[in-house]
Amino acid sequence: MSGNGERRPVIVKRKRVQAAGHHGGAWKIAYADFMTALMALFLVLWILSTVSERELENIAEYFRTPLAVALTGGDKNTASTSAIPGGGDDPTKVDGEVRRKNVREQTRSSDEQRNLRYLRDRLQSVIQSDPQLRELSSQLRMDFSPEGLRVQIVDSEKRPMFELGSDRLEPYMQKILERIAPVLNEMPNPISISGHTDDLPYAGGEKGYSNWELSADRANASRRELTAAGLAPDKLLRVAGMGSRVTLPDTRPSDAVNRRISIVVLDNRAASAIEQQERSSLPPVAVADEPVVPVPDTLQ
Repeated sequence: MSGNGERRPVIVKRKRVQAAGHHGGAWKIAYADFMTALMALFLVLWILSTVSERELENIAEYFRTPLAVALTGGDKNTASTSAIPGGGDDPTKVDGEVRRKNVREQTRSSDEQRNLRYLRDRLQSVIQSDPQLRELSSQLRMDFSPEGLRVQIVDSEKRPMFELGSDRLEPYMQKILERIAPVLNEMPNPISISGHTDDLPYAGGEKGYSNWELSADRANASRRELTAAGLAPDKLLRVAGMGSRVTLPDTRPSDAVNRRISIVVLDNRAASAIEQQERSSLPPVAVADEPVVPVPDTLQ
């Protein structure tokens, strides 16, 4: 109370507590998008870590081929028709649409390449479906060579495909040839078989029986086994022994993997080239003049 006897009103100040206002939810959407993208990234990385190298090549091939080109059966890296800088390896050049750098793709029709890929997938399926062949998958190599689809059956130190220094097939080699022979019949393409050895020489050198004869004998032994398993004999275009002259990349000539049988399903261009080469190497056949037989006067 004041000195003059007046009462002053009591003022009570209460702080009003208000609920926090809504600041917007845009950050939540951005965060959810980020987590979704991160999950998708880890999912893709996990899938890529579980597939084989060959499957990775197929995936890369799929994404390199534009949809318009794939639908029309083309073989170009781009579906664009305009000349754009960077059409080739040098970004400063204006090359426009460029073809694939792979020579095999340039010389082989898209239909034929597709058929060869189908055959490769069929062979892989046969191998994976058989437990015994699956154990040998590390000694089976399939790739595309300039001549066609190449299937190579290679030796290992622990598991050779032939008896040492001989053309006698081991049981697992017979099993491989027996299973792939019917699949090779599914395409009309001719086949080439070549035998290869390491460079370990025979005691008598190359004057007697050598790696040349051994590689040829092993190629022919493989031919006989394939034919016995059902391969049509008229599909065979060439059987050759290469000795130790052609080694696999990044290997030494003495490595076991260079002892191998190479079976190539030839494309049309390679088959025609082989046939033409053989024809051109043949000497012309001389036709002797027919002797003139005198006609008796009574018949004239």
